[in-house]
Amino acid sequence: MQTKMSDTLIIIPTYNEIDNVEEILRVVFSLEKLYHVLIVDDGSPDGTADAVKKLQTEFPSQLHIEERTGKLGLGTAYIHGFQWALKRDYKYIIEMDADFSHPPNSIIELYNACEKDGADVSVGSRYVSGVNVVNWPMSRVLMSYFASVYVRWVTRLPVRDTTAGFVCYNRSVLERMRLDKINFVGYAFQIEMKFTAWRLGFKIKEVPIIFTDRKKGQSKMSSSIFKEAVLGVLFMKIKSWFKKY
Repeated sequence: MQTKMSDTLIIIPTYNEIDNVEEILRVVFSLEKLYHVLIVDDGSPDGTADAVKKLQTEFPSQLHIEERTGKLGLGTAYIHGFQWALKRDYKYIIEMDADFSHPPNSIIELYNACEKDGADVSVGSRYVSGVNVVNWPMSRVLMSYFASVYVRWVTRLPVRDTTAGFVCYNRSVLERMRLDKINFVGYAFQIEMKFTAWRLGFKIKEVPIIFTDRKKGQSKMSSSIFKEAVLGVLFMKIKSWFKKY
């Protein structure tokens, strides 16, 4: 059987996403451009990994899975996926959630921002053209929006949606980064990755998307994750004064 090649790998971390994982994979694999997907599953007790393995018989060359023992955090899942991707020939690596909050039809826009427009990092942004969020309570919209305002104020990072998790990286960006030195594991991980890419001199472009809150499954957001983002950004900025990029 001939392997179907793709220049793009989409990394989807999962923990208890049995309600979403098959549907999101089928939608991604139905898109016009061919993508490969790597699921990084943190020992989901609900059978997420088993559902993915079952689908591998249907999409043997496109679908991959890495299983880890225990819930080790979003950041470490992506780092694991990045390292997996860099051992292979993918030119672009995309981060994406399993719960349809990141619209699959916008994957091509992130890809084109890098492939055609010359960005090194493209960010699916909720805030680059107003506030494009659906189904969030106002308290969460305000918390997220002003968190990005705070991050920009502290770091001077020229990105409006600093905590966005729908991101495309040119592999050259990940090759330059010392991935083992990325400290954060929660949503602050997303800030640290963008901040590091910017400090390394890479071009970041924001692409407007409409972010829709999950309809199935349970949110992984917690107060400790938010606290890491708020306090961690201060420490990250201070450390950057003494760090050689």
